[in-house]
Amino acid sequence: MNGSSADYRAHPERYRVGRGEQGVLTVEPYKSELLPLWQFATVEKARTSSDALYARFEQYLADGDFVGADMARKYLQMGYTRARRYARHPGGRKYDGPVPPDKKGHSGAHGRAELPLGPEDEVKAESARIFERRWKQAEANPTYTRWKAEHRSRWG
Repeated sequence: MNGSSADYRAHPERYRVGRGEQGVLTVEPYKSELLPLWQFATVEKARTSSDALYARFEQYLADGDFVGADMARKYLQMGYTRARRYARHPGGRKYDGPVPPDKKGHSGAHGRAELPLGPEDEVKAESARIFERRWKQAEANPTYTRWKAEHRSRWG
């Protein structure tokens, strides 16, 4: 899908929207611009982070940069999913044991048992709700929605 060797701002035609959070740690220059803004450990950090990421989302749209807007949306989604994981699983570990050697870097359980849920961490749960609101706000943006359909239609 997306690789780390391309400059997707210079070559948006190489970008594939993909599913969920695909590309957040590989698509440059956006990873370098957005990853430093991404934090969810406390409610205040989640609020500051989600506001900053949403502001970047809006700026990318204003600049006519769909790829940047989609990446900012993905960081908002990732804030939600990671905060929810930490809210449900102490330490953020969802599965038991290490990732099998042939599966490093791939998502999913890969045959490992899911760890039992712990008591919900209210700080992380609130952080997740903060990110979820901004993520849904970004996804509902009519310009973003139109550009996403156009990008997929044109380049996949």
